[in-house]
Amino acid sequence: MNHIWQMIKDFLSLGGYAALKPTSILEIFIIAFLIYNILVWIKNTRAWTLFRGIIVVIAFAVVAYLLELNTILWIFNKTFNVLVICVFIVFQPELRRALEQLGRKNFMSTLFGTNVSDAKEKKNNDRSINEVIKAAYEMAKVKTGALIVLEREVLLNEYERTGILLDSVVSSQLLVNIFEHNTPLHDGAVFIRNNRIVAATCYLPLSDNMELSKELGTRHRAAVGISEVSDSLTIVVSEETGAVSLARDGKLIRNLSADALKQMIGRSVKNENGRKLNKLKGIIKNEKKAAE
Repeated sequence: MNHIWQMIKDFLSLGGYAALKPTSILEIFIIAFLIYNILVWIKNTRAWTLFRGIIVVIAFAVVAYLLELNTILWIFNKTFNVLVICVFIVFQPELRRALEQLGRKNFMSTLFGTNVSDAKEKKNNDRSINEVIKAAYEMAKVKTGALIVLEREVLLNEYERTGILLDSVVSSQLLVNIFEHNTPLHDGAVFIRNNRIVAATCYLPLSDNMELSKELGTRHRAAVGISEVSDSLTIVVSEETGAVSLARDGKLIRNLSADALKQMIGRSVKNENGRKLNKLKGIIKNEKKAAE
């Protein structure tokens, strides 16, 4: 313990500061930038689930090392290189897309955050929300099943790519037409991001929550499932009863009126924008202090 404390004091001495060159500071920033982008990429893809699995395996290996489970450690040593290669093979499409995004990335905006116009583009404004609610209750009148996902902070590219990319303006007429029976895009979910319909006929993960009512079908379980893995808001229109429900934070709020649904969505979007605005104010405040 005394040896460790002495090393810390030596590092904090003048000699330690003298060893910290400008190039060392540059290296620290570069490594931090790379680690940050890798973690963001992991979180926004299926690699996040793999990453958590790797943490569990590492924890198990540490326990095996502490308990001197030599046979298990031998298996880990022999299979580690093979597992690394398997990871690169399984996630080859994601790694390729990550490199493509790195080539298109705006480094200045990444370093200094988003501006006010970017924050405005990211929110679902009143017009888009009104169009979505209008479409939901028009379909509810004729008992047309629908599944509409409003994406928020967590990107859902992995699920959007399972469907057909659209990139269309949000309108009630288009949403009604998408979910019309016997049309090519009616089966699956629609994703809405930044006031645009980005994809349709997408597949969502089903919830395995045993507390959900047995009378709920696949559509409702898919809505709860996507809300369990993200902060999205998902509107569900029942094909059997015509009831409109909202899934968020792993919970399903059923039989909502149009006003109640609008208030819930508006409150969630307002809280999200408030957090972004506070973050933006903090960045501006720090920049002013640095300028002074």
